[in-house]
Amino acid sequence: MKKSILTLIFAAVCFTSISFGQQDSTWKKWNWLIGDWAGEGSGVPGQGGGWFSLQPDLDGKILLRKNHSEYPATKDKPKIVHDDLMIVYFDYTGQPDKAIYFDNEGYTINYTITYAEKSIIFTSDKVQSSPLFRLTYVFLDKETIGIKFEMSRDGIKFTTYTEGRCIRKK
Repeated sequence: MKKSILTLIFAAVCFTSISFGQQDSTWKKWNWLIGDWAGEGSGVPGQGGGWFSLQPDLDGKILLRKNHSEYPATKDKPKIVHDDLMIVYFDYTGQPDKAIYFDNEGYTINYTITYAEKSIIFTSDKVQSSPLFRLTYVFLDKETIGIKFEMSRDGIKFTTYTEGRCIRKK
C-alpha cells in the first residue's frame, strides 16, 4: 500500500513539473524579436506600412503581439486598415510553441510555432475548407527583421500574400 501511495505521489510530482514547467521557462529564442517595430511592405493589398509590438505579459508567461497595418486607397481599392492581436503561449511540454491570433476582420487562427537558425515560423493548424497560413519572422540584424505572410491550399506550395521589413523603434 505504501509503495502504491509513493508511486502516486511521484507520478503527481512529475506531472506537475511537466505541466507547470513553463513557469521557469524563458523567451531566449524570442529575444531578438521582442520590442517595438515599424515597417513597410507590399503584397496583394498593395504597398503599405505599419507597426507591431511583441512584449512579455502576465508576468512573462505569454508574449503579446499587437499589429497595425495600413494600405492606402488606390483607384481600384479602398484604404485597408488591419489590426490584430496574437498571444504566444507555452504548450503542455512547457515550450513556447503555440499561438492564437485574432483580427479586426473576424479571423481567429491557431498556430504551431517552429524555429530555424534565424527565424521563427508560425504555421496555422489545418481547418477544413480554409487555406493554411504561414507567418515567418527572419532575423536580419539587431535592428532589422524580415516578415512574410503566406497562404497554401495544399500545405505544400505556399504563395506570398505580403512581405516586408521592419526596423526596431528607438
